Amino acid sequence: MSQKIAVIVASGTGSRMGSEIPKQFLPLNGKPVLVHTLEKFLSIHDCHIILVLSEAGKAYWQPISEQFFPDTYIPVITGGDTRYQSVKNALDSLDTDVPTLVAIHDAVRPLVPLNVILNAYVVAEQFGSAVTCVDSKDSVRLITEDRNQALERKKVKLIQTPQTFQWDILKKAYELPYIDSFTDDASIVEAAGYTIHLVEGSYANLKITTPEDLFLAEHLLHESAH
Repeated sequence: MSQKIAVIVASGTGSRMGSEIPKQFLPLNGKPVLVHTLEKFLSIHDCHIILVLSEAGKAYWQPISEQFFPDTYIPVITGGDTRYQSVKNALDSLDTDVPTLVAIHDAVRPLVPLNVILNAYVVAEQFGSAVTCVDSKDSVRLITEDRNQALERKKVKLIQTPQTFQWDILKKAYELPYIDSFTDDASIVEAAGYTIHLVEGSYANLKITTPEDLFLAEHLLHESAH
């Protein structure tokens, strides 16, 4: 059985939130968003976490770690100017010669269900990759240079995290030089020539990007507690 690693990417600035505090450090039901995310992965007893923070984010993290994780060692890696570089920095810190599965997850997806994380590890163990997604609820149109056209909604998937891969695959993929079309880890692994296996995510696994997202997350947490 492969060892499990989770890279939690928390180096964003959160400009769309309209807050001076990066969104991963904003309070959500009495805890910073990041704490909810870390607690979910820490509940997996054999999962090792790598936290990626910006230099500015480390100042927020210090008191949070002392308050919520005083007895837990969580290694911190400094992020880069892009998500690609942030993840690459985390991967470069890994030194393992045993079978390893690496889940990469957005810190601002604090409501990811535990079964979604665990299933992604299982599928990645078998197929090499497991990228969580959900069906599009809305109609979708593709914009081209001179027109737009409707796409078949049932053929469109909305991609989430975690995105989980076998270590050897991920390591080779991140040797590729960065290009703008690398919007997530799946796009990088695919560019390296590997097949992407999709697995079911959850509509509750929302990405907190705007104040409306934070409000909805508060509501979902409140409902789940009752």
